[in-house]
Amino acid sequence: IYADPAKRLELYFRPKDPYCHPVCANRFPTSTVLLKVKRRTTKRQQQPDTEEQIQPEVQFEMEILGTVTTVYKFQGMSDFQYLAMHSGPDGKQTSMYDKVLMLKPEKEEFFNRELPLYIPPPIFSRLDTPVDYFYRPDIQHREGYNNPQVSGENLIGLSRARRPHNAIFVNFDDEEIPTKPLDAAVQTWKKVCTNPVDKQVEEELRKLFEVRPIWSRNAVKANISVHPDKLKLLLPYLAYYMLTGPWRSLWVRFGYDPRKHPEAKIYQVLDFRIRCGMKYGYAPNDMPVKAKRSTYNYSLPITVKKPVSHTVSVHDLKQGLGTSSASGGKKPACSRYKLKESIYIFREGALPPYRQMFYQLCDLNVESLQKIIRRNDGAESECTERDGWCLPKTSDDLRDTMSLMIKQIIRSTRPALFSNTTSSEDGKEQLAYESGEDEDDEEEEEEDFKPSDGSENEMETEILDYV
Repeated sequence: IYADPAKRLELYFRPKDPYCHPVCANRFPTSTVLLKVKRRTTKRQQQPDTEEQIQPEVQFEMEILGTVTTVYKFQGMSDFQYLAMHSGPDGKQTSMYDKVLMLKPEKEEFFNRELPLYIPPPIFSRLDTPVDYFYRPDIQHREGYNNPQVSGENLIGLSRARRPHNAIFVNFDDEEIPTKPLDAAVQTWKKVCTNPVDKQVEEELRKLFEVRPIWSRNAVKANISVHPDKLKLLLPYLAYYMLTGPWRSLWVRFGYDPRKHPEAKIYQVLDFRIRCGMKYGYAPNDMPVKAKRSTYNYSLPITVKKPVSHTVSVHDLKQGLGTSSASGGKKPACSRYKLKESIYIFREGALPPYRQMFYQLCDLNVESLQKIIRRNDGAESECTERDGWCLPKTSDDLRDTMSLMIKQIIRSTRPALFSNTTSSEDGKEQLAYESGEDEDDEEEEEEDFKPSDGSENEMETEILDYV
């Protein structure tokens, strides 16, 4: 615990009980000394002819052993506790510890017994310190005033109600597609479009949709320098969002139906995930490409919430969150919010910035991959929800080819990981594909690649920004 500043020190009141919930101590810096004190007592012998009580002689010896730089303080309350108890028909509680805890090697009969299932939740309380809410009194309104209607889901919650961004969502099986934005989306954008920079960004995005009718949000952010908060309002003003089908998680220009145009095949999305595992010669931790998410990012009671950088500054607010608010920043105004091209383009010889990527087929800049995509050019007959205008299994063939390319790059940069593989296996090794049906979640990639601000590739959660 001491070696990791992000961890909290745990104290178990019942160490032998696996169901015991600990209390946690926070780590604090301090500048104190560790003092060793010895108390020596010397008893004096009493004279036989006197009855007077002789006090023992006491001496103190003090020694400074060193300095203390870190201290752990238990300031929180003890959490709820879970006991493996069973309530009988008569209401009597019976301990089940001897039946559910395996303290020594047991025979098969131990596991075949019929017992209640005891699986305690990992967390009972979100906080371990008391909080004062400071309730405010009701506001006195004039006679005749009626409170606005609110949704019952937003009365009490873990966070504030989401701001509506008025996006239009379309499923693959919907018959009609929208030809214009919602009136609320138009009014919202006109309200925030208050400076010339916003108008310029709007025109740049219009030109992008004229050149290419379908874009991913990351591709837009790599071509236009616009603050993410402004982009949330601008995209619903110019395009609608596809929820399912071969163009899922993409923004489509109003009035354009890719299901009716075979040339829209090149804009389909490919969910690609880098394959790794011990049976392939390298573990996930050996990958030069880091994962988007980590278990350390979750705020658990035993971990300390790590501070994150705030992307919105006071200067941003004064400038209307536009693209020209970069005076004094590290990046010029023309590219402050731009992402690298590798966030949406796949190139030969370069590793993706994340282990899971969402590419559009036209952004796979490799000739061998484009040959797979163009196998049925001019012969597209039907647009299906799984394969779109492509031949069946096209996505699987693309993933296999891309995986072999990436493995060759890793093999060249870290040959020690593949010391046990023979050269005859090059180009033939097939890696088990992690299915891309469920959406969970530049220059050459370097081992310590750090994406620019706002480059998280989480298309599967993008919909939450526009509900």
